Amino acid sequence: MGNAELHSIHAHPVKAFRALSPREAVVEPWGLAGDRRWVLIDDGGKVVTQRQQPRLALAAAELLPGGGIRLSAPGREPLTVLVPQPACTTPLDLFGDKLEAVLADAEAHAWCSDYLGTEVRLLHMDDPATRRPVDPDYARPGETVSFADGYPLLVTTLASLDALNSLIAQGDRADEGPLPMNRFRPNVVVAGTTAWAEDGWRRIGIGEVRFRVAKMCGRCVVTTTDQDTAQRGKEPLRTLGRHRRFGSQLVFGQNLVPESRGTVRIGDPVTVLE
Repeated sequence: MGNAELHSIHAHPVKAFRALSPREAVVEPWGLAGDRRWVLIDDGGKVVTQRQQPRLALAAAELLPGGGIRLSAPGREPLTVLVPQPACTTPLDLFGDKLEAVLADAEAHAWCSDYLGTEVRLLHMDDPATRRPVDPDYARPGETVSFADGYPLLVTTLASLDALNSLIAQGDRADEGPLPMNRFRPNVVVAGTTAWAEDGWRRIGIGEVRFRVAKMCGRCVVTTTDQDTAQRGKEPLRTLGRHRRFGSQLVFGQNLVPESRGTVRIGDPVTVLE
């Protein structure tokens, strides 16, 4: 693969909020440390994401020592939320997965509800080692995941984004491109590959950490949401539907499961192991 390297790292402390982009991150079995350990649910217990609430793209959560977060959003005073004591858990539904998590305090629920204009509650995953198994069709026994859509990490490549943007420029919604990588909300972005090289990866190394490629990442309406304005368009789903359809899924990126622990850093070499 030549001189492929880790170009950027992205973690999302609260699922569906804006990403943080640190220069390094610890890889845990269920994902990057601090990634998607918090989530919002509606009054029926279903997880709330940018699918229902595009304005979540404009909200941010800074990670604090000990796992707490500092919430911020347009028009709102920042709020510090500490990790709740796991005295009792609350059930929630994440895309059909039934699991348990711990409620944050009432002030956090009110802050998030006021921002979105609808009743929501904020929850924390207290024990990612046991709460949610990875899809057994693509997992090994004991593998777990945070509140990510389905897998511990998502990898994308700059070359594939360039190729996709070239296709968008040739289409009838060319005015919507070029799209930035944050539309795809990856955890790790790789530079120095050929376009769509990741389609053939089975195992990769990023610096000292090894990963198994679980499956291609099927994309949803969140990718059509401008992460800086929360406005929606038609791309990239229109172009992915024409050029990157695999079965029933429109694909961009690959889902990863860590095979080892360690720290990944921007500039780390990326190697294809299989």
